[in-house]
Amino acid sequence: MEFLIEYFSDIPASHRTVILLGGLTIFLLLENAAPLFRLKYHKWKHLGINMFFTLTTIVVNFAMAFLLFMASDWAVTNEFGVLFWLPISGLWMALVGVMLMDFISAWLAHYLQHKSKFLWLLHLVHHSDQQVDVTTANRHHPFESVFRFSFTLLAVIIVGAPLWMVLLYQSLSVILSQFNHSNIKMPDWLDNMLVWVICTPNMHRVHHHYRQPYTDKNFGNIFSLWDRIFGTYVKVDNKKLVYGLDTYMAKEEADDIRTLMKLPLLGYRPPVVYEEEEEL
Repeated sequence: MEFLIEYFSDIPASHRTVILLGGLTIFLLLENAAPLFRLKYHKWKHLGINMFFTLTTIVVNFAMAFLLFMASDWAVTNEFGVLFWLPISGLWMALVGVMLMDFISAWLAHYLQHKSKFLWLLHLVHHSDQQVDVTTANRHHPFESVFRFSFTLLAVIIVGAPLWMVLLYQSLSVILSQFNHSNIKMPDWLDNMLVWVICTPNMHRVHHHYRQPYTDKNFGNIFSLWDRIFGTYVKVDNKKLVYGLDTYMAKEEADDIRTLMKLPLLGYRPPVVYEEEEEL
């Protein structure tokens, strides 16, 4: 535990870059070796679009990182936050802290983006991807990156997270997000075992189906229990999924960076109402 605290308290920027690019490379290789879908698309163009938004996410997070440092330092100095109010320490403190960070920063922020028309406009770039793979993980509009960062900041204060815990959480979040967006075929026995604890690709892909009610299911990023607790968990046959959004299926909206950047400004489109309810 001491090694974990020491390492993430002073993790070099180069190591964080390795985590991001290393995870991306590993899952790209796994997708090529054992894909769930043989996606028919221009791989390099798709990669270029999603890497552009990955870079904008990095720029936003880097520019605002000092706020996380300040918030963490304030919480620790003033002994403010859930971790200071519970009689726990060591490994239990790390587990509870990361779980609460995941709930506030990822699950709750994500849930609210689906329930608010304004916030949904920020989230469109992510859901407009019709070829979901590992590069989709960081396909976020810069405005959405700012919104998500604000919830990470809120989580740091509420949890009372020390800096090492913040950086540990962010590292786990990057890897798990890449993992659960990746286009890899997992053995059923492995998925059934892992999904009790973490969000697997089979679990999260459902969230990227183009029609309701599935778009509003399986919001989780690291831990799967939040969707189970709040009744948003569903399990379906992944091979029947169709990625994208029924209101944004035009190629020029899904595959053009300039258009994607303007999506939040184009206004809210109500969801398509179907006569029959879809069952997967």
